[in-house]
Amino acid sequence: MTAQNENRTMFYGKGDVFVYRTFVQPLTGLRKIPESSFTERDNTIFGFNCQISLKGEAFLSSFTEGDNSLVVATDSMKNIIHRQAANYQGNTAEGFLKFICEVFLDKYSHIDAVELTATEVPFDHVLVPKGEGHENSDVVYRCSRNERATTTIEVKRTPTGSKIVKHSSGIVDVHLIKVKGSSFYGFIQDEYTTLPEAQDRPLFIYLDFDWEYSRWEDGTGADPEKYVAAEQICDIANTVFHELNNRSIQQLIYHIGIRILERFPQLANVQFKTNNRTWETVVETIPNSEGSVYQEPRPPYGFQGFVVTQEDVKQKKAADSTVGASR
Repeated sequence: MTAQNENRTMFYGKGDVFVYRTFVQPLTGLRKIPESSFTERDNTIFGFNCQISLKGEAFLSSFTEGDNSLVVATDSMKNIIHRQAANYQGNTAEGFLKFICEVFLDKYSHIDAVELTATEVPFDHVLVPKGEGHENSDVVYRCSRNERATTTIEVKRTPTGSKIVKHSSGIVDVHLIKVKGSSFYGFIQDEYTTLPEAQDRPLFIYLDFDWEYSRWEDGTGADPEKYVAAEQICDIANTVFHELNNRSIQQLIYHIGIRILERFPQLANVQFKTNNRTWETVVETIPNSEGSVYQEPRPPYGFQGFVVTQEDVKQKKAADSTVGASR
């Protein structure tokens, strides 16, 4: 491989590969945390929207000369994912992606690396009558409109075998509204300022966040004690939002990130992308009620990006101990 080609962007693949498998091995043995009652995932429906990319210098001639002799058709990629889903013996999306990546590397020796992303297609139990109450049906589910777990894994061929070189898990489309206990004041006031200060406001946020493991192998689910479930991450975010009288979205996501990394020290960082969708007030006061009337916010929307690392956790602990010692 020439120096010119070492940094070349070159890949191709297939997107919107929907795959569903039923009755995958349940995920159990997760570490319990105070913020979450989630302890296991039954995996009755294991559904994902996948995107796969193949990488390798061998594909250069297909771009430069139209030589398809080493091209794996993207339709074949889709078929491999579907057929091999039946052979997966694990219980996590991360493990499934690693498994599929290795299938491609084992079958096609000219492929250098495989990158695979999966976005969960979530399903929720429906409630059915039982005696005087209700219980979850074990055969009927409804497609969920809630947040979706995501994961990306890249497996590369090396002289000593395949190796994970990229791994991130995450959640997208988390939508949370806190009706009181949030504020935004003390910001710069100048000739461009029209936004009023708010001592207490309803705060509606959209969150996408990802997390990375210090050791990529810990995120495959092979050791459930080291695996971090998306459901637990969501529960931590919900709890911190509930507890914290926040002064900004920036402060909120910092504290969510700190709590996540405190609970799961095997994670290296948590990455946030947030969007402010706070409602606009139409009627501020209602007689004999603490409520108000709101409407959807008009664009443009504010957004935030932030990464919280284990170094931030160390610095916060040091600062907290200093404050405690001075009291």
